[in-house]
Amino acid sequence: MKRSYLFTSESVSEGHPDKVCDRISDMVVDSYLTQDPLSRVACETLTTTNRVVLAGEVRGPSIAKDEIISRVRDCIKDIGYEQEGFHWKNSNIECHLHEQSSDIAMGVDAGSNKDEGAGDQGIMFGYACRDTEELMPAPIHYSHQILLKMAASRKSGKSDELEPDSKSQITMLYENGKPSKVTSVVVSTQHKEGLKPEEIKEVVKPFVYDSIPGELISELKDDDFYVNPTGNFVIGGPDGDSGLTGRKIIVDTYGGAAPHGGGAFSGKDPSKVDRSAAYAARYLAKNIVSAGLSDECTIQLSYAIGISKPLSIYINTNGTNKVDEQKIEKVLPELFDLSPRGIREHLKLSNPIYEPTAAYGHFGRMPDDNGHFTWEQTDLVEELKKAF
Repeated sequence: MKRSYLFTSESVSEGHPDKVCDRISDMVVDSYLTQDPLSRVACETLTTTNRVVLAGEVRGPSIAKDEIISRVRDCIKDIGYEQEGFHWKNSNIECHLHEQSSDIAMGVDAGSNKDEGAGDQGIMFGYACRDTEELMPAPIHYSHQILLKMAASRKSGKSDELEPDSKSQITMLYENGKPSKVTSVVVSTQHKEGLKPEEIKEVVKPFVYDSIPGELISELKDDDFYVNPTGNFVIGGPDGDSGLTGRKIIVDTYGGAAPHGGGAFSGKDPSKVDRSAAYAARYLAKNIVSAGLSDECTIQLSYAIGISKPLSIYINTNGTNKVDEQKIEKVLPELFDLSPRGIREHLKLSNPIYEPTAAYGHFGRMPDDNGHFTWEQTDLVEELKKAF
């Protein structure tokens, strides 16, 4: 394994056009799960200048299109868009959701002679490492933190120079496999008309230094700290660029530090293993590292549509394991039911918990009393320790 290298990850804010779409799609999932925990939802969203289009298939309670459209406006308003080119009140919103395919339903639903099947074929990955207390890779974790703090300050009114659309990017030097220092930072943020890049840099700088531990950023040179490199970022959000659900899957996961199976998360109910099995894989990887079985862990799961059990379980610890990897692979299904139903029930994924996942990453977040981010819990640690 390469021990010394530069590695870069990026994040995008909740106001990024693609993240606006993820938020709206996950709002639709939550709306259906609130009324029926077994609802089926696959919702895609498109945004552009003062226009939002929803499409996809659902099965569950009847929710009026006007109600969905009203909730779309609430999402846009909460993100903070009240601009001429994209406004929560004035945007044209179309809803084209329709009934789920009966062929898909037949394969996924449980029956008298079979358990609930996976909602699709595919591969899913989970990852954990010791870069941060959250067991996330450092570049993506700190990139998220910068934008989270900027958004909180903007919404509170303290940083009213900022607008919702922004990006961050961190390059980190790794030495002996561990994060050593930040070598460059890039932040591009939409802002009010009339502000110069150097003024925006002074606004952004405290958020960067508050988000990254001092020992990692103390040597950062001003020439390696880039803010709005194009010089101006007034036109942004869906007015500046169209957005689509599911286009920021690497931002959603590990910033490129681990593989991604290819499927997006947002807009999908937990019968879709693209989402639920990726959460399960992260849960298992995090518990393995937390239990001290390895310092790093990548897990791959694979499924076939309509089949309840995973076709394969693969673990790679990059040589950091304290116990045999094949033994870990054998133990995991004994401790955790990796069928879609088992994942959904163990992690309580049938609850309306998805809207908060739409920005700033699905992993490395804090579980709470409302049932959000259950896959970040480390309640399997003791059982894993006993198994070895």
